[in-house]
Amino acid sequence: MKKFFKILMVVVLIALVGWVVYYLYNQTKKSPVVFETQKPEVTNIIKKTVATGSIVPRKEIQIKPQESGIITEIYVQPGDLVTQGDLMAKIQIIPEMLQVNEAENRLAKARLAFENAKIEYERSQELYDNKVIPESQFLEDKLSFQTYQKDLESAQNNLELIKEGVIKKAGAQTNTLIRATTSGMVLDVPIEIGNSVIKSNTFNDGTTIALVADMGEMVFEGMVDETEVGKIKEGMQLLLTIGALDEEEFKANLEFISPKGVEENGAIQFEIKAAVELQEGSFVRAGYSATADIVLDRRDSVLTLQEKMITFKDDSTFVEIMTSPQVFEKRLVKTGLSDGINIEIVEGLSQEDEVKVPKS
Repeated sequence: MKKFFKILMVVVLIALVGWVVYYLYNQTKKSPVVFETQKPEVTNIIKKTVATGSIVPRKEIQIKPQESGIITEIYVQPGDLVTQGDLMAKIQIIPEMLQVNEAENRLAKARLAFENAKIEYERSQELYDNKVIPESQFLEDKLSFQTYQKDLESAQNNLELIKEGVIKKAGAQTNTLIRATTSGMVLDVPIEIGNSVIKSNTFNDGTTIALVADMGEMVFEGMVDETEVGKIKEGMQLLLTIGALDEEEFKANLEFISPKGVEENGAIQFEIKAAVELQEGSFVRAGYSATADIVLDRRDSVLTLQEKMITFKDDSTFVEIMTSPQVFEKRLVKTGLSDGINIEIVEGLSQEDEVKVPKS
């Protein structure tokens, strides 16, 4: 029995040693490395920088009242198209009691002066007709009468203007009717019927009745980082991608680069503006967020290769070309413009060459 166990242990030991040898042998065997290859392609290389911003109208006009008062009628709403002179709103003037009181006192004084001058004029007229006084004195009294008559009319008009915002003699001309000062689309009407509004004066910009803009002339306003602003200049072309219109791409021409930067989130940013080339049939709303690719340089229809397939060493640039299956040789190449992913191949490769793709 003991002999049997000894033989069994020997057999188990031999089997264990054999398994270990087999395992280690398999571990030392390496599968041959197979490299993929790729051919150069003819495509466009565009080197660009990115700016974020929004699309706004070039001209956005604030319509303000000419008199202070309360809104009684509103004739437009956002989205309406208006032309210069169109009626937009109506206000009821609420005069200040101090102004009314002063105007009434002025009118009363003017009326008294006029009535006195009228009596003097009528008396002079009678005396002149009877050849009692000379013509010069009569003309002097007549001039005084006419002057006081104009003062009375002026005082009456002033009181009417303060109370009603319009002079009866002015006809349709009135400060209570607010009209569009430019043609375009109404973007916003920030007031409601019953709101109090004030006119623009030395101490106040006045209440905005409506915003009107020409939606046919739009501008991209964005910010560029200080590390990129030195690479751009006026006249460069921008390719705009609008978030709400992601299937369309718009072109724009860079018009303005701010000479002064502002700090945002710890980085210095410079404002830029570019005129947007609107496409026929496309409606771009004011305030759309957009991303602008500023084209710094480009090459069209050139031979390109992925930059990761190129080895840079000292002043040399080379790739590995497959001469036979999985056999490669190094070849010097001359490169051009790069967009960070693809790079232009100027010399050293043809479209039929198969270039080794390095293992990542």
